[in-house]
Amino acid sequence: MSIACEFEYVRPASLKDALRLLARPPEGGAMPLAGGSDLIAWLRDGAVQPGLVVDIKQLPELRGIRVSGGGLWMGAAVPFSELMESPAVQKHAPVLVEAAGVLASVGIRNRATPAGNICSAVPCCDSGPVLLVYEAEIHVATLRGTKVIPAANWFLAPRRTALPPGGLVTGIRIPVARHAGAFAKLKRYRGEDLAQASVAVRVDAKGAWRVAFGSVAPTPIRGRKTEKILAGHKQPEGAVLEQAATAAEAEVAPITDIRSSEHYRRLMVGVMLRRSILLASARLVGKGAAYGINIIEEDAP
Repeated sequence: MSIACEFEYVRPASLKDALRLLARPPEGGAMPLAGGSDLIAWLRDGAVQPGLVVDIKQLPELRGIRVSGGGLWMGAAVPFSELMESPAVQKHAPVLVEAAGVLASVGIRNRATPAGNICSAVPCCDSGPVLLVYEAEIHVATLRGTKVIPAANWFLAPRRTALPPGGLVTGIRIPVARHAGAFAKLKRYRGEDLAQASVAVRVDAKGAWRVAFGSVAPTPIRGRKTEKILAGHKQPEGAVLEQAATAAEAEVAPITDIRSSEHYRRLMVGVMLRRSILLASARLVGKGAAYGINIIEEDAP
């Protein structure tokens, strides 16, 4: 594999040093490197040509998983594989674990991070819908200070986010609460492939639903109208389930591309939503399949 441009590589010793480098980039700009699963591919293809690559994966401020103050904290440099093995994430964010299990390959999961996934902000990013239903907070540091950006405000356009210039994501925080959920990802074949469409759902003990979609709009999106139909129904079925699926098909805005047609994506959103709702409802009462099932390829709940 050849790299299409020359750049300087720096491995800063501290978060402050990293921020200084990102705030005063050379010609071509600076880009952070954590897992690099997207960045390396973009460098290879010439999609980006930074003058500086800042390696941040060893910074202690970006590592660690902990539960405190009613929230689950995941450092920005923590890879998907580490999240999947964490008892804290398994308990408090099981839908993220389920999504990680169908992301790319084991090798990619060992390097790629949820923070990097949402910073890439491609429409099919697997972390996006999950963090939207969890109403996660994206924590960002700059030389001027820190700020918290709700996941709902993070995605602006394809490959464009609310990250300020010179900013760096330090971690993701998910509020802790009793809930159940499910994640469904439609691919062209078993194995490593990008999503043709994805659906994430979350329901709490009061019957409040959160629904989000990926790969069926310019960015991952919440299904607000679908959520209103499901509100208060811990075990949606019959007419409510069908109304929710119909609403979901209308809320998305898919395109036709090499991976799928607009029509097929829209119809499959309804199918995946039905299955995800039924599975999440079963899990809420202690039934249904364990987290990690692929409900597109296997029977569930």
